[in-house]
Amino acid sequence: MLKNKNLLLLTFLIIASVCSTGFAQKKASPYDFGKMWTFENPPKEWLKQTYDMDVKDEWFDYVRKSSLRFATWCSASFISPNGLIMTNHHCSRDVVTSLQKEGENFDKQGFYAPTLADERKAEGLFVEQMIQAEDITALIKKKTKGAKDSAEELALRKTAFEEIEKMYKEKDGWQGLRTQIVTFYSGGKFSIYGYKRYSDIRLVWIPELDLGFFGGDPDNFTYPRYNLDATFWRAYDENGNPLNTSANYLKFNKNGAAEGEPVFVVGNPGRTERYRTVSQLTYDRDYRYPMQYKFLKNRNDVMVKKYDVIKNDPTKEREAQELLNEIAGVANSMKAFGGIAKGLKDDALFGRKVEMENYIRSKSPGITYWDDLSKFMQDLSPHGWAITHLSPSPMRGDGCMLMHDLVNYQDLMASGASSDKTDKLKASILARASTFESEEQKQLFSLWLTELSEDIYPGDMTLQKVMGNKSVVEFVSHILKKTRFSDREKTEKWLEKGKDLASDDDELLVAARIIVSRFREASQKFQSTGPNRQQLEASIANQVFNVYGDQLPPDATFTLRISDGIIQGYDYNGTTAPANTTYFGLYDRFYSNKQKFPWSLPQRWQNPEMELLKSPFNTVSTNDIIGGNSGSPLINQRREAVGLIFDGNIESLPGNFIFDEEVNRTVSVHAGGIYAALKYVYQADRIVQEIE
Repeated sequence: MLKNKNLLLLTFLIIASVCSTGFAQKKASPYDFGKMWTFENPPKEWLKQTYDMDVKDEWFDYVRKSSLRFATWCSASFISPNGLIMTNHHCSRDVVTSLQKEGENFDKQGFYAPTLADERKAEGLFVEQMIQAEDITALIKKKTKGAKDSAEELALRKTAFEEIEKMYKEKDGWQGLRTQIVTFYSGGKFSIYGYKRYSDIRLVWIPELDLGFFGGDPDNFTYPRYNLDATFWRAYDENGNPLNTSANYLKFNKNGAAEGEPVFVVGNPGRTERYRTVSQLTYDRDYRYPMQYKFLKNRNDVMVKKYDVIKNDPTKEREAQELLNEIAGVANSMKAFGGIAKGLKDDALFGRKVEMENYIRSKSPGITYWDDLSKFMQDLSPHGWAITHLSPSPMRGDGCMLMHDLVNYQDLMASGASSDKTDKLKASILARASTFESEEQKQLFSLWLTELSEDIYPGDMTLQKVMGNKSVVEFVSHILKKTRFSDREKTEKWLEKGKDLASDDDELLVAARIIVSRFREASQKFQSTGPNRQQLEASIANQVFNVYGDQLPPDATFTLRISDGIIQGYDYNGTTAPANTTYFGLYDRFYSNKQKFPWSLPQRWQNPEMELLKSPFNTVSTNDIIGGNSGSPLINQRREAVGLIFDGNIESLPGNFIFDEEVNRTVSVHAGGIYAALKYVYQADRIVQEIE
């Protein structure tokens, strides 16, 4: 267990002497695993050593209860005593569409509620506040002790989870809370969390898309940045009154934080994989991420072309609005996966993972966990293309989905399943048969088959069995002519006959049996080895414990974490990125890019006051974040909100598997930037007074 900075430095020197990889690079560090600390094991000693902060439990409790999980995809926080919630524009964009009234378009007009009565309730939206958090590792270990193998241990663990959750629901302080048991370090540690849910959430303010998405995909994951990616909501209590949050909220500090000042992100990072082994990362590099990136990029290209066709059609305004939101989400994931794939091919970054693994192994004589896991990954590699590309997804189009539906229907009929189970599949088959022959669906079917032909594992004959010697174009044309399933009427008659489906030789159904069978084979390979691989991952994580103790944070799990850092710019592209940007830069981007989307601005933004122009806009810090942290508050030592997290820089994208504090940056909307927009542009006096 690391006790002080001198021991940490000694550890680095040991790694360097024991495990040279030959790369001219920054040496591996224990904090390559990141700085996403849990609240049940807060980094008190680390904060004392690093920032001379003597932090008490009360400080951690306060910021924990002031922070929120926003629905199932983002983070947020209370920033006033009256239930005012701050989160991102991009976390809210999909939700607010349904709140628009006739003639309204929030993407073009934004929204501001001048009174409480004007705040609009979003049905189904909720936020959750973590009220309780406890480490239950000892309890889980006790209930699973004596398991003969990994499969039995997983079964005992599942039973233990159910028993413990039931017990905690009756425990003082836990009644009425939604409980969640979280697994850390692949089973090395366990915690239980208790959440209070608020379900009456009303929209207060959201800027126009031009501001909330300024720069669009080209500026995404970059810095310097000029983005008002912010939205305010309000939580109401069961009586329909603004929620009293005076006990736990983050005071809004429009002055932000100074360069070099310690700051903290409190939010729900979604998922990291920093404890994956070199063999697992090799699989990720060669198969997983390149294929996922290709899938997303191809669909993004298709959607962008469709958007360009309908964007100026007034009869398709809502469709274009929803499609643009979808494009933004796909483009964001595409860029993220592309950044991870690029990072895995970076010899310096990958070399640090090799170096750290070699160091841990040097402290684990006679242990073969890494070699055992490597054998599993080698066996799974030939199935990587199938598990990725053959899975059913609406984004792969009706051809792919129809194949899966047909085989699933055939299996259900063979098993004598009830009509309740088959009716839903029938409806799906008929719907897809109605559109399969459309130009859009033919394009998606051809695109999917092209991806299969490009990424199929050498020597795998699946596609040869399906297409023979035909090209993709020839096969698509042939299959649409031959199959009954491109015609709804023929498909409906076929479904009514209830014939013996196993002997049916329709060419699409024959191809579907081959494709779905190969997908199921790949799925079975991954699932059957899952318990053993998980056990090895847990054992490897325990070896990391043996070397470093629990002073390293676990991988992200979309549960509440706190990450420390400082406000700091960085060197990039031959120059230096400043710690803060201003609104002057927004207008430079606007005019430099010919005032065209995604650098366009609404009319009310085009005559700015000098006070707005001089205001800070975005800021960067060295905190450790990942997807899911969007909407997290950036706070100072005084528990004040000084910013709003919305992105990372391009250098942070490999953060899925390694954290590099030297170049990774968290990008936030400066608190002063939000304040200036509300005051000088939206004249949101009611909200300005509330946050002041």
